[in-house]
Amino acid sequence: MLLALARAREAADLGETPVGAVVVQDGRVLGTGHNLVETVSDPTAHAEIVALRAATHTMGDWRLPNATMYVTLEPCIMCAAALVHARVKRVVYGARDFRWGGMGGLFDLAHDPRINHEIEVVSGVMEQEAAELLQRFYRGLRRNAD
Repeated sequence: MLLALARAREAADLGETPVGAVVVQDGRVLGTGHNLVETVSDPTAHAEIVALRAATHTMGDWRLPNATMYVTLEPCIMCAAALVHARVKRVVYGARDFRWGGMGGLFDLAHDPRINHEIEVVSGVMEQEAAELLQRFYRGLRRNAD
């Protein structure tokens, strides 16, 4: 999670929403990412998608059945669906997202019986640090808007 938080800080330095993600398997980092939505003008360039793309490139397979993703914010519904599709084993996240969260906040795609894959979810890991990054970022946006 420390590496995910570092990636989130990199996103903030770019003016991106500070979310970072890391995909790990057997103690090996397969891919990392942070939000790049504004930088590349791509609404799918969320930290989780960037990290998934890197991990699947590393593995040479779109399936990651033994991988764990660490992410600073609960994956949104788009990212949760991508994680289910990639067959990720486990997701560990920091702050909950009640507005867009796809793993318990708004929806729970990780445990939906209608979907053919279930993901183990661990929430609240380094939640305060992740939440503070987001709060600082959004406070800065509000100040700059005044």
